[in-house]
Amino acid sequence: MATVHAKSDFNVEDACKKLQKAMKGMGTNEAAIIEILTTHDSKQRALIRERYSSVCGKDLMKELKSELSGDFEKAVLALMTPLPLFLAQEIKGAIKGAGTKEKVLADILLPRTNSELVAIGKAYKQEFSRELVEDLAGDLSGDLQLLFVTQATAQRDESDAVDREGAEKDAKELFQAGEGRAGTDESAFTMILIKRSFVQLRVIFEIYEKMSGKEVEEAIRKETKGVLKDSLITLVKFARSHAKYFAERLEQAIKGVGTDERTLIRIIISRAEVDLKHVAEEYAALYGKPLAKMIHSELSGDFRKLLVKLVGEH
Repeated sequence: MATVHAKSDFNVEDACKKLQKAMKGMGTNEAAIIEILTTHDSKQRALIRERYSSVCGKDLMKELKSELSGDFEKAVLALMTPLPLFLAQEIKGAIKGAGTKEKVLADILLPRTNSELVAIGKAYKQEFSRELVEDLAGDLSGDLQLLFVTQATAQRDESDAVDREGAEKDAKELFQAGEGRAGTDESAFTMILIKRSFVQLRVIFEIYEKMSGKEVEEAIRKETKGVLKDSLITLVKFARSHAKYFAERLEQAIKGVGTDERTLIRIIISRAEVDLKHVAEEYAALYGKPLAKMIHSELSGDFRKLLVKLVGEH
């Protein structure tokens, strides 16, 4: 269900020369850059970036930075950066300086598989000579620290097997941690939502709802607050449906107070080779309008053309 695929007749030297031609002389051929970047997958783009200097005698990333600007430049540079490194850079930006952008951390870390989390951690260490888990632990505290540090250590069970007895036990534990006691044991919600497989979580939610008469999201909204509440609900929504979760996040980024271009870039690029076609289909079902048309109506210029091309026509 990807929208970007490997180019079958890939020729790295030819792609490098086409990019060089697009940036040569007076003016830049942005359409040519968009065509090249959206018709090659991430592995092919990595080879283009690696070989560009030997083929064309210049550093590709420096060339792109000098020729492009604005959100279009940010999106192009993100496409030409290995995804784990791009996400590691986004995390670093969220935790450095005054105040931590926990919502950005939630957006990046929570909807990831174990292998994706491991790759992000390795990229973070290579880029910044620091351990991601240690930086998260040092920058956060309390329940949020437990949530993000545990998630970053990639402990989720990813099997497809369902343990009905275990699901009943976990559903009961969730109930007793929230509605069934005075005060809330947030750590119980965190550990179950982060460690159980998505298949298992869906069974836990079903049992919980029969037990309490409420959806687990309702319990979380009642028993927790702030960024922790939003983060736990993110985990629940992602467990229920990956595509629906990202469709809703795209709508929030597009239709919120001011378009959140960074979130659009992050989601569209990170899902383009995974399930973006499915996300776009879910978006159309939820909001009655194709994602590509919504992007076209809300954005402008070459940034719009690039994202529409990545999303495809649905």
